[in-house]
Amino acid sequence: MTRRQKAIAFFVALCVLLVAGAISLNIGWIVITAERARLRVLVFGIITFGLIIAGLIVYTVFLVLEIRRNEEHDTFINAVTHELKTPIASIRLYLETLQSRTLNDDQRRGFYDVMLADTERLHRTVDHVLKAGMTSQKPKVIARAPVDMSALARECVELALARHHLQSDAIVLESHDEGPLMVRGDAEELRTVVTNLLDNAVKYSADVVRVTVAVAAPSPDAVWVRVHDRGVGIPRKQLKRIFRRFYRVQVRGFKQVKGTGLGLYIVRSIARAHGGRVFAQSEGEGRGATFTLELPRLVA
Repeated sequence: MTRRQKAIAFFVALCVLLVAGAISLNIGWIVITAERARLRVLVFGIITFGLIIAGLIVYTVFLVLEIRRNEEHDTFINAVTHELKTPIASIRLYLETLQSRTLNDDQRRGFYDVMLADTERLHRTVDHVLKAGMTSQKPKVIARAPVDMSALARECVELALARHHLQSDAIVLESHDEGPLMVRGDAEELRTVVTNLLDNAVKYSADVVRVTVAVAAPSPDAVWVRVHDRGVGIPRKQLKRIFRRFYRVQVRGFKQVKGTGLGLYIVRSIARAHGGRVFAQSEGEGRGATFTLELPRLVA
Protein backbone atom coordinates (compact mmCIF):
# COMPACT_ATOMS: atom_id res chain seq x y z
CA MET A 1 0.00 0.00 0.00
CA THR A 2 1.45 3.35 -1.05
CA ARG A 3 1.72 6.43 1.14
CA ARG A 4 -1.26 8.14 -0.48
CA GLN A 5 -3.39 5.01 -0.27
CA LYS A 6 -2.69 4.89 3.46
CA ALA A 7 -3.72 8.54 3.73
CA ILE A 8 -6.97 7.85 1.87
CA ALA A 9 -7.73 4.86 4.11
CA PHE A 10 -7.03 6.97 7.22
CA PHE A 11 -9.37 9.80 6.22
CA VAL A 12 -12.14 7.40 5.17
CA ALA A 13 -11.87 5.54 8.50
CA LEU A 14 -11.83 8.85 10.38
CA CYS A 15 -14.97 9.98 8.56
CA VAL A 16 -16.75 6.72 9.38
CA LEU A 17 -15.83 7.00 13.07
CA LEU A 18 -16.91 10.64 13.27
CA VAL A 19 -20.24 9.92 11.58
CA ALA A 20 -20.85 6.92 13.86
CA GLY A 21 -19.99 8.99 16.93
CA ALA A 22 -22.20 11.86 15.85
CA ILE A 23 -25.14 9.51 15.18
CA SER A 24 -24.71 7.89 18.59
CA LEU A 25 -24.63 11.26 20.37
CA ASN A 26 -27.66 12.50 18.44
CA ILE A 27 -29.71 9.37 19.22
CA GLY A 28 -28.72 9.57 22.85
CA TRP A 29 -29.66 13.25 23.01
CA ILE A 30 -33.06 12.53 21.42
CA VAL A 31 -33.78 9.68 23.86
CA ILE A 32 -32.78 11.75 26.89
CA THR A 33 -34.59 14.96 25.96
CA ALA A 34 -37.52 13.59 23.93
CA GLU A 35 -40.01 13.89 26.78
CA ARG A 36 -39.27 17.48 27.68
CA ALA A 37 -38.10 18.91 24.37
CA ARG A 38 -40.42 20.79 22.18
CA LEU A 39 -41.16 19.47 18.71
CA ARG A 40 -39.69 22.52 16.93
CA VAL A 41 -36.42 22.30 18.83
CA LEU A 42 -36.23 18.57 18.12
CA VAL A 43 -36.82 19.02 14.38
CA PHE A 44 -34.30 21.87 14.22
CA GLY A 45 -31.69 19.73 15.95
CA ILE A 46 -32.24 16.79 13.60
CA ILE A 47 -31.97 19.03 10.51
CA THR A 48 -28.82 20.71 11.81
CA PHE A 49 -27.32 17.33 12.63
CA GLY A 50 -28.09 16.07 9.11
CA LEU A 51 -26.38 19.10 7.57
CA ILE A 52 -23.30 18.58 9.72
CA ILE A 53 -23.08 14.92 8.71
CA ALA A 54 -23.55 15.79 5.01
CA GLY A 55 -20.85 18.45 5.22
CA LEU A 56 -18.47 16.01 6.89
CA ILE A 57 -19.05 13.39 4.19
CA VAL A 58 -18.66 15.93 1.35
CA TYR A 59 -15.44 17.23 2.91
CA THR A 60 -14.01 13.71 3.17
CA VAL A 61 -14.98 12.89 -0.42
CA PHE A 62 -13.30 16.03 -1.75
CA LEU A 63 -10.22 15.33 0.36
CA VAL A 64 -9.90 11.80 -1.03
CA LEU A 65 -10.41 13.08 -4.61
CA GLU A 66 -7.73 15.71 -4.09
CA ILE A 67 -5.26 13.10 -2.83
CA ARG A 68 -5.97 10.93 -5.87
CA ARG A 69 -5.63 13.92 -8.20
CA ASN A 70 -2.25 14.80 -6.72
CA GLU A 71 -1.14 11.20 -7.18
CA GLU A 72 -2.22 11.29 -10.83
CA HIS A 73 -0.34 14.55 -11.37
CA ASP A 74 2.82 13.10 -9.85
CA THR A 75 2.53 10.04 -12.07
CA PHE A 76 2.00 12.28 -15.11
CA ILE A 77 5.00 14.47 -14.28
CA ASN A 78 7.23 11.42 -13.85
CA ALA A 79 6.03 9.95 -17.15
CA VAL A 80 6.46 13.21 -19.09
CA THR A 81 9.89 13.80 -17.54
CA HIS A 82 10.99 10.35 -18.69
CA GLU A 83 9.47 10.81 -22.15
CA LEU A 84 11.32 14.12 -22.57
CA LYS A 85 14.62 13.25 -20.91
CA THR A 86 15.28 9.93 -22.67
CA PRO A 87 15.22 11.16 -26.32
CA ILE A 88 17.06 14.37 -25.40
CA ALA A 89 19.85 12.34 -23.79
CA SER A 90 19.96 10.06 -26.84
CA ILE A 91 20.17 12.96 -29.30
CA ARG A 92 22.90 14.62 -27.26
CA LEU A 93 24.93 11.40 -27.16
CA TYR A 94 24.75 10.95 -30.94
CA LEU A 95 25.63 14.59 -31.57
CA GLU A 96 28.66 14.35 -29.27
CA THR A 97 29.73 11.20 -31.12
CA LEU A 98 29.37 12.94 -34.49
CA GLN A 99 31.40 15.86 -33.18
CA SER A 100 34.24 13.84 -31.65
CA ARG A 101 34.68 10.97 -34.09
CA THR A 102 35.17 10.46 -37.80
CA LEU A 103 32.38 8.30 -39.20
CA ASN A 104 31.62 6.96 -42.64
CA ASP A 105 28.45 7.83 -44.55
CA ASP A 106 26.53 4.72 -43.48
CA GLN A 107 27.24 5.35 -39.81
CA ARG A 108 26.23 9.00 -40.11
CA ARG A 109 23.02 8.04 -41.89
CA GLY A 110 22.20 5.57 -39.10
CA PHE A 111 22.83 8.25 -36.47
CA TYR A 112 20.58 10.69 -38.34
CA ASP A 113 17.77 8.12 -38.49
CA VAL A 114 17.98 7.51 -34.75
CA MET A 115 17.98 11.23 -33.97
CA LEU A 116 14.99 11.80 -36.26
CA ALA A 117 13.11 9.02 -34.45
CA ASP A 118 13.95 10.60 -31.09
CA THR A 119 12.81 13.98 -32.38
CA GLU A 120 9.51 12.45 -33.50
CA ARG A 121 9.07 10.94 -30.03
CA LEU A 122 9.64 14.38 -28.47
CA HIS A 123 7.13 15.91 -30.87
CA ARG A 124 4.46 13.33 -29.99
CA THR A 125 4.96 13.86 -26.26
CA VAL A 126 4.69 17.66 -26.51
CA ASP A 127 1.72 17.34 -28.87
CA HIS A 128 -0.11 15.06 -26.41
CA VAL A 129 0.46 17.48 -23.53
CA LEU A 130 -0.74 20.46 -25.57
CA LYS A 131 -3.84 18.66 -26.86
CA ALA A 132 -4.72 17.43 -23.36
CA GLY A 133 -4.47 21.00 -22.08
CA MET A 134 -6.68 22.28 -24.87
CA THR A 135 -9.36 19.64 -24.35
CA SER A 136 -9.55 20.34 -20.61
CA GLN A 137 -10.42 24.00 -21.34
CA LYS A 138 -13.45 25.40 -23.10
CA PRO A 139 -14.31 23.43 -26.25
CA LYS A 140 -12.94 25.15 -29.31
CA VAL A 141 -14.80 25.70 -32.56
CA ILE A 142 -13.92 22.88 -34.95
CA ALA A 143 -13.28 23.78 -38.57
CA ARG A 144 -15.65 21.19 -39.99
CA ALA A 145 -15.29 19.89 -43.54
CA PRO A 146 -16.11 16.60 -45.29
CA VAL A 147 -13.58 13.89 -44.38
CA ASP A 148 -13.26 10.49 -46.05
CA MET A 149 -12.59 8.13 -43.14
CA SER A 150 -11.48 5.28 -45.42
CA ALA A 151 -8.75 7.41 -46.97
CA LEU A 152 -7.79 8.88 -43.60
CA ALA A 153 -7.50 5.41 -42.03
CA ARG A 154 -5.31 4.29 -44.93
CA GLU A 155 -2.95 7.24 -44.35
CA CYS A 156 -2.76 6.49 -40.63
CA VAL A 157 -1.97 2.81 -41.26
CA GLU A 158 0.88 3.70 -43.62
CA LEU A 159 2.23 6.20 -41.10
CA ALA A 160 2.08 3.65 -38.25
CA LEU A 161 3.90 1.03 -40.34
CA ALA A 162 6.69 3.48 -41.10
CA ARG A 163 6.88 4.93 -37.58
CA HIS A 164 7.11 1.56 -35.82
CA HIS A 165 9.23 -0.10 -38.57
CA LEU A 166 6.70 -2.88 -39.18
CA GLN A 167 6.11 -5.25 -42.08
CA SER A 168 3.24 -4.42 -44.41
CA ASP A 169 1.10 -7.29 -43.06
CA ALA A 170 1.44 -6.22 -39.41
CA ILE A 171 -1.47 -3.78 -39.77
CA VAL A 172 -4.25 -4.80 -42.15
CA LEU A 173 -6.88 -2.34 -43.37
CA GLU A 174 -10.36 -3.64 -44.15
CA SER A 175 -13.15 -1.65 -45.77
CA HIS A 176 -16.62 -3.21 -45.72
CA ASP A 177 -18.42 -0.63 -47.85
CA GLU A 178 -17.96 0.50 -51.39
CA GLY A 179 -17.31 4.16 -51.95
CA PRO A 180 -16.19 6.81 -49.46
CA LEU A 181 -17.48 6.89 -45.90
CA MET A 182 -17.76 10.60 -45.18
CA VAL A 183 -18.04 12.47 -41.90
CA ARG A 184 -17.95 16.18 -41.13
CA GLY A 185 -15.11 17.30 -38.92
CA ASP A 186 -11.50 18.38 -38.56
CA ALA A 187 -9.27 16.03 -40.58
CA GLU A 188 -6.19 16.72 -38.43
CA GLU A 189 -8.06 16.01 -35.20
CA LEU A 190 -9.55 12.79 -36.57
CA ARG A 191 -6.12 11.76 -37.82
CA THR A 192 -4.86 12.21 -34.26
CA VAL A 193 -7.61 9.89 -32.99
CA VAL A 194 -6.85 7.04 -35.40
CA THR A 195 -3.08 7.45 -34.96
CA ASN A 196 -3.37 7.23 -31.18
CA LEU A 197 -5.51 4.11 -31.41
CA LEU A 198 -2.98 2.48 -33.74
CA ASP A 199 -0.03 3.45 -31.51
CA ASN A 200 -1.78 1.88 -28.52
CA ALA A 201 -2.54 -1.29 -30.47
CA VAL A 202 1.12 -1.65 -31.47
CA LYS A 203 2.47 -0.86 -27.99
CA TYR A 204 0.25 -3.44 -26.32
CA SER A 205 0.79 -6.17 -28.92
CA ALA A 206 3.70 -7.71 -27.02
CA ASP A 207 6.12 -9.58 -29.33
CA VAL A 208 4.08 -10.11 -32.52
CA VAL A 209 2.10 -7.20 -33.94
CA ARG A 210 -1.17 -8.24 -35.60
CA VAL A 211 -3.57 -5.33 -35.89
CA THR A 212 -6.73 -5.07 -37.98
CA VAL A 213 -8.32 -1.73 -38.87
CA ALA A 214 -11.89 -1.89 -40.18
CA VAL A 215 -13.84 1.04 -41.62
CA ALA A 216 -17.56 0.41 -41.98
CA ALA A 217 -21.03 1.92 -41.78
CA PRO A 218 -23.04 -0.15 -39.26
CA SER A 219 -26.09 2.04 -39.92
CA PRO A 220 -27.06 4.67 -42.50
CA ASP A 221 -26.21 7.51 -40.11
CA ALA A 222 -22.96 6.27 -38.52
CA VAL A 223 -19.38 5.45 -39.48
CA TRP A 224 -17.14 3.11 -37.50
CA VAL A 225 -13.36 2.92 -37.41
CA ARG A 226 -12.52 -0.20 -35.44
CA VAL A 227 -8.95 -1.09 -34.34
CA HIS A 228 -8.47 -4.65 -33.15
CA ASP A 229 -5.22 -6.07 -31.76
CA ARG A 230 -4.23 -9.52 -30.50
CA GLY A 231 -2.12 -8.23 -27.64
CA VAL A 232 -2.14 -8.35 -23.86
CA GLY A 233 -5.80 -7.36 -23.53
CA ILE A 234 -7.47 -5.21 -20.88
CA PRO A 235 -8.76 -6.48 -17.52
CA ARG A 236 -12.51 -5.93 -17.35
CA LYS A 237 -12.23 -3.84 -14.19
CA GLN A 238 -10.07 -1.33 -16.08
CA LEU A 239 -12.26 -0.94 -19.18
CA LYS A 240 -14.17 2.03 -17.74
CA ARG A 241 -11.01 3.77 -16.53
CA ILE A 242 -8.75 3.63 -19.57
CA PHE A 243 -10.11 6.89 -21.02
CA ARG A 244 -9.22 8.91 -17.93
CA ARG A 245 -6.32 11.33 -17.94
CA PHE A 246 -2.95 9.84 -16.96
CA TYR A 247 -4.38 6.32 -16.69
CA ARG A 248 -2.40 3.47 -18.21
CA VAL A 249 -3.46 -0.17 -18.45
CA GLN A 250 -1.74 -2.48 -16.00
CA VAL A 251 -1.50 -6.14 -17.02
CA ARG A 252 0.23 -8.83 -14.99
CA GLY A 253 3.42 -10.11 -16.56
CA PHE A 254 3.62 -7.24 -19.03
CA LYS A 255 6.07 -4.39 -18.50
CA GLN A 256 4.76 -0.86 -18.14
CA VAL A 257 4.33 0.78 -21.54
CA LYS A 258 6.07 4.11 -22.05
CA GLY A 259 3.85 7.12 -22.49
CA THR A 260 2.07 9.99 -20.79
CA GLY A 261 -1.30 8.31 -20.24
CA LEU A 262 -3.04 11.01 -22.31
CA GLY A 263 -3.61 9.25 -25.64
CA LEU A 264 -7.02 7.70 -24.96
CA TYR A 265 -8.18 10.76 -23.03
CA ILE A 266 -7.47 12.87 -26.13
CA VAL A 267 -9.24 10.29 -28.32
CA ARG A 268 -12.41 10.46 -26.23
CA SER A 269 -12.35 14.28 -26.09
CA ILE A 270 -12.01 14.64 -29.87
CA ALA A 271 -14.71 12.02 -30.51
CA ARG A 272 -17.15 13.85 -28.25
CA ALA A 273 -16.32 17.19 -29.86
CA HIS A 274 -17.34 15.64 -33.22
CA GLY A 275 -20.64 14.36 -31.85
CA GLY A 276 -19.40 10.78 -31.67
CA ARG A 277 -18.03 8.38 -29.11
CA VAL A 278 -15.28 5.83 -28.57
CA PHE A 279 -15.51 2.60 -26.59
CA ALA A 280 -13.32 -0.40 -25.84
CA GLN A 281 -13.98 -4.13 -25.68
CA SER A 282 -11.78 -6.93 -24.37
CA GLU A 283 -12.34 -10.48 -23.19
CA GLY A 284 -9.61 -10.08 -20.58
CA GLU A 285 -5.88 -10.46 -20.20
CA GLY A 286 -4.09 -12.07 -23.13
CA ARG A 287 -7.13 -11.86 -25.44
CA GLY A 288 -6.48 -8.61 -27.24
CA ALA A 289 -8.61 -5.48 -27.34
CA THR A 290 -10.90 -3.67 -29.77
CA PHE A 291 -11.38 0.11 -29.87
CA THR A 292 -14.27 1.53 -31.87
CA LEU A 293 -14.61 5.13 -32.98
CA GLU A 294 -18.20 5.99 -33.94
CA LEU A 295 -18.96 9.25 -35.79
CA PRO A 296 -22.10 10.69 -37.40
CA ARG A 297 -22.10 9.92 -41.11
CA LEU A 298 -22.32 12.69 -43.67
CA VAL A 299 -24.91 11.70 -46.24
CA ALA A 300 -24.98 13.50 -49.58
